[in-house]
Amino acid sequence: MKKSARKILSGVLLMGLCMPISALAADQDIQQKVDTLQKEIDALKQQVGKVEEKSLGRWLTIGGDYRFRYDYLRGKVPGYTQFVPDFTNPANSQFIPVDGQTVKNTSLYTNRFGLDLKAKATKDVTVTTRLLMYKISGAQDDAAIQGSASGNPQIGAGPFFADRAGVFDGTLGHVPTDNKLLVDQVFATWSNIAEQPVWFSIGRRPSTGGVPTHLRQNTQPRGNSGVPALLVDYAFDGATLGYAPDIEALPGAYTKLCYGIGFENGITGDAGNGLRDTHMVGLNLVPYDTDQLRAEFQWNRGINIFDSPQILTGQAAALGFKPRNEVGDIDWYGLDFIGKLKKIGIGDLNWFVDGALSVTHPNGATNALGGGLLFNAGQPADDKTGWAIFVGGRYDIEATGTKLGFEYNHGSKDWITFAPAADDIWTSKVGTRGSVYEGYIIQELKLKPISSYLSKTFFKVGYQYYDFDYTGSNNWVGAPVKIAELNKPANAQFFTPLENAQDLYVTFEVKF
Repeated sequence: MKKSARKILSGVLLMGLCMPISALAADQDIQQKVDTLQKEIDALKQQVGKVEEKSLGRWLTIGGDYRFRYDYLRGKVPGYTQFVPDFTNPANSQFIPVDGQTVKNTSLYTNRFGLDLKAKATKDVTVTTRLLMYKISGAQDDAAIQGSASGNPQIGAGPFFADRAGVFDGTLGHVPTDNKLLVDQVFATWSNIAEQPVWFSIGRRPSTGGVPTHLRQNTQPRGNSGVPALLVDYAFDGATLGYAPDIEALPGAYTKLCYGIGFENGITGDAGNGLRDTHMVGLNLVPYDTDQLRAEFQWNRGINIFDSPQILTGQAAALGFKPRNEVGDIDWYGLDFIGKLKKIGIGDLNWFVDGALSVTHPNGATNALGGGLLFNAGQPADDKTGWAIFVGGRYDIEATGTKLGFEYNHGSKDWITFAPAADDIWTSKVGTRGSVYEGYIIQELKLKPISSYLSKTFFKVGYQYYDFDYTGSNNWVGAPVKIAELNKPANAQFFTPLENAQDLYVTFEVKF
């Protein structure tokens, strides 16, 4: 072999020996770069995780609702005698005969806005808040739903009902007034106490809009934080202690003890002022709670009931409405059933049946007008038992987003509830001494939700008819009088009585 050929062969062999070494070095360099890149990715993931933990969506939930509402109101006032008091000189009080008449408001417009916030503060502790504004268009007070104050030249045109004679603490944001955004609810909840199904909640309570009113409001039920609307619809400040055992035969069962304060008397001297703080205690027992059936028992006791709430706005404030006397205690008992029957024809049927008793325990005291706890001065201060029923349903047609509802409630002569924050214009219908019929149609727009899976937009058209048997609906002060006997001078009235009332309403609502 020639010398040149040997050189070429030696070079080829040398190159062949060097190639694996070069490739290995390249592989090591690539692997080092991959390892470095992986470390950077892991560090970036940790940073993103920390950002997510601090992001609003991880600890704060925001929602709310807006409603525009139109009401056409019409009522029939029977002939009666109007009592016009003179608080400074009772001897000058007047008794004025009033002829029967029709009262109406053909165009009441209102706007309501609610903002819901729920924050996860620490493990097992949350804070829930609801801000609420409810305004009458063209006004900055609630005079439009009161009528005229007694003593006004328009005798017989209101105020009609005690729960709509002015806005007070537990009805702020629930009875239309002005454009202030108020704190309707704010409460802290500590769950899973001692790793047990026990919770404690304190603050301004979610004690409004309870079952079954969520059906006609087209909202979700409040769950174990709510109360039965036939007994309570009032924004209490108080606390709850609840327990939800896991019992296979009783799915969803829970019970809770509730406490609230309805009136703070403040600082007084040794002699007192005839008033004490008004307290509310209650026991709520739900032995069964599923989508198909929910059963609930509630007992409440109102202690040291005041004779008149502290009116904050409106014409009633000018008359000096404020607590002056403690008139006694009231017990309430309620039993509620609500359920759903699926695939009934082309839709689902939601139904409910509620019943309740109220038992008053007067202490004999009367207010400046001579009214005690369901009795008048000169009458026996006896315990009175009243009763009420509330039944109805809603038929949901999923394919079209149409919901058809009907409700009926009836209250006896001595029935009294604690529901002045109910979403009714004339008066809280569940406190009526007589019958109320209501039908409504909800039409949801088939639009894709964006802000939440619960978001929705809908129209609602409804009609309420009140048929009053006795005076004093939603008022525990004074003896009820049969509407047919109002022509007797001895049955003079401070509030303008109604024989019947109607409310045709239309709403446009957005929930987000």
